[in-house]
Amino acid sequence: MRSIVLTKGVPDFSEGAVSFDEDGHLERGKTPTVMNPNDAFALEAALQTKVRHGGHVSGMSMGPPGYADVLEEAMESVYTDDSYLLSDRELAASDTWATAITLSAGLEKYREEVAEIDLVFAGFKTADGETGQTGPQTCWAMDWPIVTHVIALDIDPDERRLRARRLVEGDVDEIETVEAPLPCFVVTDPEFEPIYRKASHRLTHKRLRTETEERAADHEDHLTTWDHVDLNLDPDYIGLDGSPTIVSSVDPIPKAPSEREATMIEPDDPEGMGELVAEMHPYAAEAGE
Repeated sequence: MRSIVLTKGVPDFSEGAVSFDEDGHLERGKTPTVMNPNDAFALEAALQTKVRHGGHVSGMSMGPPGYADVLEEAMESVYTDDSYLLSDRELAASDTWATAITLSAGLEKYREEVAEIDLVFAGFKTADGETGQTGPQTCWAMDWPIVTHVIALDIDPDERRLRARRLVEGDVDEIETVEAPLPCFVVTDPEFEPIYRKASHRLTHKRLRTETEERAADHEDHLTTWDHVDLNLDPDYIGLDGSPTIVSSVDPIPKAPSEREATMIEPDDPEGMGELVAEMHPYAAEAGE
């Protein structure tokens, strides 16, 4: 079973890690990059497939050279076997459409030069874009079937079919079971949880973790980088020139107040401590209800 997981680097939005300029705009050069959180569910789904049915899992990302760290993180955390980075300046400023064109070219090159692909996994959406378009658009370019919002799955290798449970949101949340032929795309929902019921599966998972610790230590030896020439892509159809999205405006992120009003109370000030207890008491009472 040969799987590819599409992953992306996003700014680390954890408190204290994000850097903004004086106008409230994100400074990407000064903000650490981490693996998109939703991609972890796609990686877990690919790992579950490998544990249950064997095979090979590759990570693939499009972005600057620094995204190699994101692919290394994927290898360390979810045990990918190798990594493919699609990177050069011609790809800069791509919208979701140009990104999908590039990723589909990477997948086709993988099929031609490495191996046929059975499954492509993608996360629900990215933390910085929130569109949820890249996975489905890449699938459209490949002309494969796609199953979205997947919360559980398994494969019938003999019939070469995917069977999945997916979350459907409407008037009420529903779960439906669907099937699709391989090869196909899977977009995981944040509700996805890997299941390893058999002892053999848990032992395989443990073995893969040990093997990956050794492999991740030499991640660069397992990394392949392709530029737009390698992918045979016309610069007019990628990057900024190939991005039809028009951004009408950008609102700066509101900056938190630099100063907050504070009242200093000394521990040996009975009156001040009494006022503090009186102020906090209503909140403590609510917590105890």
